Amino acid sequence: MKNLLVTGGAGFIGSNFVKYILNNTEYNVINFDKLTYAGNLENLSDIENNERYKFVKADICNQDEVKKTIEENNIDTIVNFAAESHVDRSILGAREFVVTNVLGTQVLLDCAKEFKLKKFLQVSTDEVYGSLPEDDKSIKFTEETPLASNSPYSSSKAGADLLCRAYFHTHNLPVLITRCSNNYGPYQFPEKLIPLMIAKAIDGEKLPVYGDGKNVRDWLYVDDHCSGILAVLEKGKNGDVYNIGGNNEWYNIDIVKLILKLLGKPEDNITYVKDRPGHDRRYAIDSSKIMNELGWAPKYQFPEGIEKTIQWYRDNEQWWRKVMSGEYLKYYEKNYSSKIS
Repeated sequence: MKNLLVTGGAGFIGSNFVKYILNNTEYNVINFDKLTYAGNLENLSDIENNERYKFVKADICNQDEVKKTIEENNIDTIVNFAAESHVDRSILGAREFVVTNVLGTQVLLDCAKEFKLKKFLQVSTDEVYGSLPEDDKSIKFTEETPLASNSPYSSSKAGADLLCRAYFHTHNLPVLITRCSNNYGPYQFPEKLIPLMIAKAIDGEKLPVYGDGKNVRDWLYVDDHCSGILAVLEKGKNGDVYNIGGNNEWYNIDIVKLILKLLGKPEDNITYVKDRPGHDRRYAIDSSKIMNELGWAPKYQFPEGIEKTIQWYRDNEQWWRKVMSGEYLKYYEKNYSSKIS
């Protein structure tokens, strides 16, 4: 029986992963989250009484809190999702990205080394590789692609990845790194492209698209990402990096048009806005390593996944309206503060 410390488990991908683990394994999960603006415990309201699940409100930068949680829960594995992750916010201010993503990872690595944990899995991003040429779709990111991050966010994630590599080579810590393409699916914070466009389309508002809308991303349904992480955790080779992609390259503008079409809204709701500084033009992941070595493959193609996602946001309008109004921030105080010390 593994006891997993999942850091950042109240965020979009983290909360989906917590549920995936509880539904598909016998592992115990301790969700360790500071509950910054992107952390939402309502994502996990349906499993909060599960006997194999526990929530700890704490900061990965606080070494004493991390140590206490590892000791009290007999943790043998850490899966680190905890990160500041929004590129636009990192452009406005990089400090909190460096503190959480680099120094926080260093604290977790030190604790994993001290307690001789069996596994440390760092959840990273394809953005650490930089940008790909638009005119040659045969070129994709592989695990051997040099790191060439272009935003403060991706640079902080690259720094964390390099720390993980160093702890494997210097201390023989059993580290694994996954790098994923753009995720989408239920519970994604509506500052990101797909949920933001869905929400605005439902409300009949203008849909802001950066630049000419021709930025290309490889889209991965969040459950496929979770299954990939589990495959790496259970079968991956220590010290290795595994790319997890959806093999679904789409122009941003085509995604926006598809969302409008599926919701029966007019395309004249699209409005083009000034591009973000240093906006990477194209990402695409080569997932052949994880597919060939570990037998993983994505289950969802984008047309199916986006329909499921749109339907979820239509069925859970109360959830995203609470997020957009800020009401979700009160969930912890209402439901946890009286019963968790």
